[in-house]
Parts: sequence; C-alpha cells; structure tokens
Amino acid sequence: MAVSGLASPAQAGSLIPAALAGALSITVPTSASLGAAAPGVTISGQLGTIQVSDTRGTQPSWTATVSATNFTTGGGGVGRTVDTTQFSYWSGPATATTGAGTRVPGQLTAAQAQHLIGPRTAFSKTSGTAVNTTSWNPTLIVTIPLSVTAGTYQATITHTVL
Repeated sequence: MAVSGLASPAQAGSLIPAALAGALSITVPTSASLGAAAPGVTISGQLGTIQVSDTRGTQPSWTATVSATNFTTGGGGVGRTVDTTQFSYWSGPATATTGAGTRVPGQLTAAQAQHLIGPRTAFSKTSGTAVNTTSWNPTLIVTIPLSVTAGTYQATITHTVL
C-alpha cells in the first residue's frame, strides 16, 4: 500500500496585510509505503516527518489537522477499497521543536490512535508567540479486510494547518 501526503503551497503574489506579516506553513513527505500484507492482517508504518513552521511572530496558537481518502486499487469498488474505518492515525510526540510555546500532540500514543473517518487534530500549539517550528513523524495503522483483492492500494493523507 502506498500513502501520499499533500500540502497546499502558498499562492505566489498573495497580499499579506502588515498585521499578519509572516506565514504559517506545513511541509509533508510526498509519499510513504506501508509495505505488503495479506488480507486480515494489520500493518503499520510511519509516514515521515511533518513540520509546521510559524513565522507570524504574534500569533500564540495553531492547529494542524489530518484527513484521508479510502485506500483503493484498480479504480476502487467492491473488493478494491479499504475504507477509512479500517485505518488509524497517531501523531506521536514532537520529534523536534524550535521557539517558545506549548505543543500538544493529537494522539500521543498508539492507544490514542483515531480512525480517519473525518478530519482529526494531528498537532497543535496552544500558547507562546515568536517564530517557531514543530515536527512529528506520525504512524498509520491499517487493518486489511478479508474481502479485498490483491493489488497496490493508494490513499491520500492530507495535513493542513490553521
């Protein structure tokens, strides 16, 4: 199964009011592979480092969210889809930080993993100001249903920050 992450790039030539100088951005790996497994088996793997960079300087908080599409192969359909109810995400702790502030993982441990049936909080910064960065390396856990056919399954895992 292959997993790819997407982030929205900043729009070139956008106007930023002086009061909002600086930027809040997120970088994600372009793809990750969880490997191969038979139906009925649960597999997991880390997606790679996600990093939020906040150069706004005056904003004390931000929230990064994660969402996903179903895993599909061969165009999807019966026996070719692994629904989001079959996979879970956990952010784990911060792997690196710079600047001041309190960072809160959305799911600190595997026991707190959440199904990606809708957007979930991946990480947040709840206090502090000044320029800062926060990185984490989340894990995706997938239970492969007994009813799926063999193939290479792909999904899109999307991280956003506000």
